[in-house]
Amino acid sequence: MDEEQLTALRALVDATRIRIVARLVAAPADALTLAAELRLPVPAVNRSLDLLAAAGLVERRTDHPGAFAARLDRVGELGRALATLEREASGSTAMPGGEWPHDGEPLADTLARLALSPEDEKTLRSFLTDGRLTTIPAQEKKRQVVLRFLLERVFTEDREYPEKEVNQRLALFHPDVASLRRYLVDYGYAEREAGRYRRRDHLAPGPAAGG
Repeated sequence: MDEEQLTALRALVDATRIRIVARLVAAPADALTLAAELRLPVPAVNRSLDLLAAAGLVERRTDHPGAFAARLDRVGELGRALATLEREASGSTAMPGGEWPHDGEPLADTLARLALSPEDEKTLRSFLTDGRLTTIPAQEKKRQVVLRFLLERVFTEDREYPEKEVNQRLALFHPDVASLRRYLVDYGYAEREAGRYRRRDHLAPGPAAGG
């Protein structure tokens, strides 16, 4: 782990700063918004934002004056570095296809659970780089492969998820969380009611009407 990663890790050894980064993963926000949503004093939020920015974990948005956004590349990089340290400490080696950094489950285990065909597995891997989507497939068949994968990675428990949490989880894979969220519902992989989401166990054949 290099000095930059150590600096970022030190910045996250604080519950308040972890909450701020998690909130900014979902969408940019300014200090006043963060303070109101997280129920924190504005000065404390400003201090945390300055420290997180210095550590390279958040950045100011030039298109939204006063707003900050999480640097997903740096957050992901830190997660991969920690996963590497964990593997080295346990004496294990990386599995073919790489380790999935977000919850500790190897990518290979997720693929096995999905029971994808060789063609679909090849499709999925072609859209993943370091555990993140490079783009959202335009072709429906390929998009459904990606959506099945996201269903397993985002809706890991049989419970309702508030939209903010869904956004935070999807943002770990791709910044266009609105499109991913809509596709999951439209294709019948998840259901939405009153701003809350829940996975559906059956795999729908295509987009639902009126999604």
